[in-house]
This record gives sequence, C-alpha cells and structure tokens, in this order.
Amino acid sequence: MKQRRADWLVRFVLSAIYTEATMTSKMVIHQPQPVMVARESEEWSSGICDCCDDVPQCCFAFWCLPCFACITSEKHGECLCLPLLDGFGMIPPINMSMRVSMRQRYRIKDTMCKDCLYSTFCYSCSWCQMAREMKTRNIPIVLVSAKHS
Repeated sequence: MKQRRADWLVRFVLSAIYTEATMTSKMVIHQPQPVMVARESEEWSSGICDCCDDVPQCCFAFWCLPCFACITSEKHGECLCLPLLDGFGMIPPINMSMRVSMRQRYRIKDTMCKDCLYSTFCYSCSWCQMAREMKTRNIPIVLVSAKHS
C-alpha cells in the first residue's frame, strides 16, 4: 500500500512538472526585452563635431535641417513642429531646451552655458549630436499624456 502511494506520488509530481514545463513553453510568446541600455557614462556619447560618426544623418541635417530637427524633436517625444519656432530670437530656445531635457533624461553632466553656446553657434551640429545620443542610448519614448482611442 505504501509502495503504491509512493509510486502515485512520484507519478503525480512528475506529471505536474511535465505539465508545467509544457504549459510554460506554450504560454510564453515573446521574451521581455530590455527597455534601456545600461550606461554608466555621464557624458555625451559623441562630441559636438563628430558628424562623421553617422554620415547619412549628418548629410540629412546639412541639406534639410528644418526637417531633420522636426524629426529629432518628435523622436524625443516633443511636438513635431516645435523646432520651427527657433527662428524667432537670438538664442534658439527650442534647441537649448531640448539639449537640457536630453541631459536630464540621460543624466549627462554638462552646463547650461555650453548648451547656450552650442545652440547659438553650432545649431546644426547640436541637432546632430542629440540625434546620435538618442540613437546610442536606444531608449523608447512613451508619451504619458497621450490618449488611446
């Protein structure tokens, strides 16, 4: 009698393990993917003049900077046409605010003074640097206030 119970218990445990293993393998459709690439660096991944790191992107920015800036802005999670407002002042406020926002998001240590200088005197290079940074950091943007229909 004890032998029968032991055999039954062993069969029960083995069938439970087999069932759990087969159910698990059938239930998992997609493995979770990392959302953020872990980076220890607190610096920009590329310099302000490292346009040769991504030549097609640099050419796009050179030939059609307004389009490039709008696309980069949208990828950052801002309004598509926001960079078009940069033409109405001495210091481009949108470029500068995007640089500050990006520094805060990626925890890059830099200064507002450099942001102001790069935004004013290296406008297209600044947009290229921000685009390269987003591409390097590979962090998907989720709009919190977006409504789903």
